Amino acid sequence: MSATATPGRLLVSPKDHTLIMIDFQSQMSFATKSIDAVLLRNNAALVAHAAAGFGVSTILTTVAEKTFSGPMFEEITGAFPGQKLLDRTSMNTWEDAAVIEEVNRIGKKRLVMCGLWTSVCIVGPTLSALDQGFEVYVIADACGDVSDEAHERAMDRMVQAGVRPMTALQYMLELQRDWARTETYDMTTGIAKKFGGAYGLGIIYAKSMFGASEGH
Repeated sequence: MSATATPGRLLVSPKDHTLIMIDFQSQMSFATKSIDAVLLRNNAALVAHAAAGFGVSTILTTVAEKTFSGPMFEEITGAFPGQKLLDRTSMNTWEDAAVIEEVNRIGKKRLVMCGLWTSVCIVGPTLSALDQGFEVYVIADACGDVSDEAHERAMDRMVQAGVRPMTALQYMLELQRDWARTETYDMTTGIAKKFGGAYGLGIIYAKSMFGASEGH
């Protein structure tokens, strides 16, 4: 056996998966206590803008948008101008015919999901998709629930079933993966500067003070 300079199969790349962002809505966020609302919005925005920038096939879905839950975060919809939101009545996204039609139209067996709440809106579709043979990742810090306990037990349940957890920043950097990819370098660091918290501040400092660049 010998090593080769090639990425592992379990790493995600822009063209090998569909991102499904679920129920990032005002009503759902009011009771979300496992993560600070500002951090949640930043993480969701980072995921959305990274996916849009890298051309990831993305499904945006809401529940009872007009009658109860309110609009999806504009940090997300702003990354996908003009994209239709698939509104549902079902708590389990996977039981909605329009969503499944779009999953089948795109035709990718690897799915990445995030949304509110972890224990309902994310557990339902992830376990359902796993049961049908899909490979599923969940962006844990772009999800939230009514308590730390609710979020953590939901993550435990999904991981035990075969879901692969990751984080928002990890998701974006895994899409970039090599700083020598100059065509997406400025986009990736730009998203990080805007939504990447302390990491983004570090980029701003390094570039402003030293003109630093990871690719050189």
